[in-house]
This record gives sequence, structure tokens and C-alpha cells, in this order.
Amino acid sequence: MKSKYLIRLSKSSIGDAEKEAVIGVLEREYLGMGKEVQHFEEQLTDYFGRTAVCVVNGTSAIHLALQGCGIGPGDEVLVPSLTYVASFQAISATGAKPIPCDIEEKTLLLDCNDAAKRITAKTKAIMPVHYSGGVGNLDQIYQFANNNSLRVIEDAAHAFGTTYNGVKVGGFGDIACFSFDGIKNLTSGEGGCIVTDDEKVLKSIRDARLLGVEKDTEKRYSGQRSWEFDVISQGWRFHMSNVMAAIGIAQLKRFDETAIKRQKLAKLYDRLLKGSNRIKPLNRDYDTVVPHIYVVRIQGLENRQLLQAALLDQNIQTGVHYQPNHFLSFYRDNSTLPLPVTELVYQQILTLPLHPDLNESDIEFVASSLLSKV
Repeated sequence: MKSKYLIRLSKSSIGDAEKEAVIGVLEREYLGMGKEVQHFEEQLTDYFGRTAVCVVNGTSAIHLALQGCGIGPGDEVLVPSLTYVASFQAISATGAKPIPCDIEEKTLLLDCNDAAKRITAKTKAIMPVHYSGGVGNLDQIYQFANNNSLRVIEDAAHAFGTTYNGVKVGGFGDIACFSFDGIKNLTSGEGGCIVTDDEKVLKSIRDARLLGVEKDTEKRYSGQRSWEFDVISQGWRFHMSNVMAAIGIAQLKRFDETAIKRQKLAKLYDRLLKGSNRIKPLNRDYDTVVPHIYVVRIQGLENRQLLQAALLDQNIQTGVHYQPNHFLSFYRDNSTLPLPVTELVYQQILTLPLHPDLNESDIEFVASSLLSKV
């Protein structure tokens, strides 16, 4: 049996409102950073209950957050190896060194006990990655950071909408960084944001995203340019455009609807797969977690590529999130302590289709097809 259409692993979920918002920006002919970006930031600030600053993507959000904390050459940042390479690239872009850490087997989230083994005098921050939207025991991570005088920079790219102890991720803690790329829980086409109460970090980010030009944000929001200015630190061209922000504003208006859809589909996967002896869904509470991706572990999996090919024959796309970063040539370090859980789990994980444009019959077909093949 084969699906009549391709069941995509992920996709942008946009409608007429997003298209009309973009056309509005095009008609006003001010495509760069201006009023739409300002309005999007204001709405995100209301959403989180504290200040949000928008940038061009999630990678730049992490990069600027680290830079704003004064992290750079000679410093080290603890980060799980099981994450997209963007997390590592953002760290190394500052000149700091990412230190790969192991994960907890049940959650696939940062193992704080393992991170403790890797801390040195050079360690300046810890970066929990909210893989698939889950956050794990953030209280433990913050206590660990407090005990060791570390900054906490949450890579929350997967976790927009997730709550922890009744509070939105990003609405508490040190610094949280989000991605708004095309397939995230909330998209602005590309884009991202940093959320924090740290005014020093916020000021640094606002200037650094505009090539270090001091107070250029205020000029941009009033439709002007800074013709005479000063630059006192390294900056980057990391600002968000009005086109991106317009999409984000429209997305935010219907986010509750798309978040609930993601949660319902993930819960359905859980119910359909729970009877399998080999297929193990991740330990997630989808009443509080808004999942970006849906990942399962398949015990005894011998040939993932063959399984993926068989599912694709039935018009089902699948993925693998992610290849561990300590496998990559640029980040490989033979002196790194072993990462046994990461290396075991990586061989067994498979990502199934999940996005708001799927329906329950799609999920049922994917689950039954997978069950029949393992």
C-alpha cells in the first residue's frame, strides 16, 4: 500500500494572511529593518513577558547571545553533541570552543552529570538544546550553572510554545534563543530572536546585529539611517528584514492553532506506537511540549537507510536529527571523553513526518507502515 501523495517530513505552513502581509511590505517598498520588525519584537516581548530582539536566523541569535556575554577566544561552552551543527558553529564563530557533552538516554537532552565531568577553568557557559521541543530538568541545569558561575544560553530553536512549570520557555532564566526558519513551530521564512532580561546583553545584540553601529536600531525603526556614528565592538549584518517580520506577525496570530495541531499529532503517534517492543517514542509530555519534530528510537535497528528507502517507496519521507557534532572533522577532538549514549542513540533514531498540514489519517498511515517494517 502506498500513499496517494508524498507525506512530507516537514514543510512551511503558511496561508493567505502570510502572503498578504508580504505583499503589503513589498507595496510599501521598505524591505529592510523597520516598523514591521519593531512590531514583531513588541509582540514577541508581550508573548514571552520579557524583551525579545529579532535577528536574521537562529544561528546568529546564539552567536550574538554568546558575544553579548563576553564569550570569545580561549573560552569553552558545554553543549550536547546531538544537535544541529548550527549550535556548534555559533559557538566557534565567537572564537570559543564547543565542548560536546553526552545526553540522557530517555530524553535525548543534555546530561548535566556528564557535563560536570567536562568543566574546566575555561568553561564560561552551558547551552542546553531543547531537542524536539523538550526541555528536561532545567532547574538542575540552572543550579549547575549557578554553582559553577556559568551563563546559560538555551538553544530553544525547537521549543517555541513549550512551557516549563507553567511558564513559556523564553519567559524565564538567563538567555533563550529561538529560530524562525521555514519549518520551525513559528516561522518568519528565516529569522530568530534572543529573549533575556539582561540589559547589557540586549544593548550589545541590538548594536552587533547592525554591524556594531551604535543606536542604529532607533534610526531604523523611524525609517532613517545613521550617517554619522561610532562603532566600538565587532558587529555583523544579522538584522531581520520587514519581509521576515511580516510573515512572523501573521504566524503569531494563529500560533495557538498550529501548536495544538502539532501536539495532537504527536500524541496520536504516541498512542499508535506505544505497543511496539522495538519502537520507542521520546519521553515527552505533549500537554506542555510543542514539538518541532517527532523522533523515535528503534531498538536493534541494523540498516536505517534501507528502512528509510522502504518508507519512501510508500511516499513517506523520514529524517535523522542529528549526526553528532563530535563526528565532524572540524569539531573532532581525540582528547574528548567518550559519549556512549549519544553514539548508541544516533544509530537508532528516526524522525517521522510532523507539521500542521498533516491530518490524523496521515499519522495513522505512517505509524502502521513503520510498525509493519520493524
